[in-house]
Amino acid sequence: FIDVCYVTSTAPKMLSNFFQEQQTITFVGCAVQYFVFSTMGLSESCLMTAMAYDRYTAICNPLLYSSVMSPMLCIQMVLGSYLAALSASISQLCAMFQLHFCGPNVINHFFCDMPQLLILSCTDTFFVQLLLAILAMIFGIINAFIIMISYGFIVMSIMKITSAKGRSKAFNTCASHLTAVSLFYTSSIFVYLSSSSGGSSSFDRFASVFYTVVIP
Repeated sequence: FIDVCYVTSTAPKMLSNFFQEQQTITFVGCAVQYFVFSTMGLSESCLMTAMAYDRYTAICNPLLYSSVMSPMLCIQMVLGSYLAALSASISQLCAMFQLHFCGPNVINHFFCDMPQLLILSCTDTFFVQLLLAILAMIFGIINAFIIMISYGFIVMSIMKITSAKGRSKAFNTCASHLTAVSLFYTSSIFVYLSSSSGGSSSFDRFASVFYTVVIP
């Protein structure tokens, strides 16, 4: 569900622009697109952290897995991820509506993204940039740190397994999630670091398409 919403928040408008001579989007449409895109992206970051904890429990405490990862805890982690992402996206949306644009309002990108809107804004963007930095710290760095710690314990537990079959089974349990985490964070870091430099080259735009469409 989250991957479908993540892709459909940007892909339909992106594809329609390829076949239209006049490529336009209203400010409200831009805000809605970014709100859905941000909510789904932040939710995915939180859910990846929850999945890392699930892998940690399954490998490091297999006998306690059923009692620790109860259905109620799973529901709470999923709902908590969505609520946290929704709250962060609402705060960004409120900040976006405080921006003023003097024109020409040409977004040098395939979809509406906050860094590109900040470039177009003719008002002070310090508060918005501070908000984005705080959210990046919470949803990016802290989540990535928790995932790294979880996999650190997982690696130590796998190294204690004596049989090759047991190690292979444990590794296969984590391989797909670890690949998804690596692609998600590597591409997102690259896209937003390049966007913060102030430009949007063709390669950066291609990387953002890969980050928003291919990876989910």
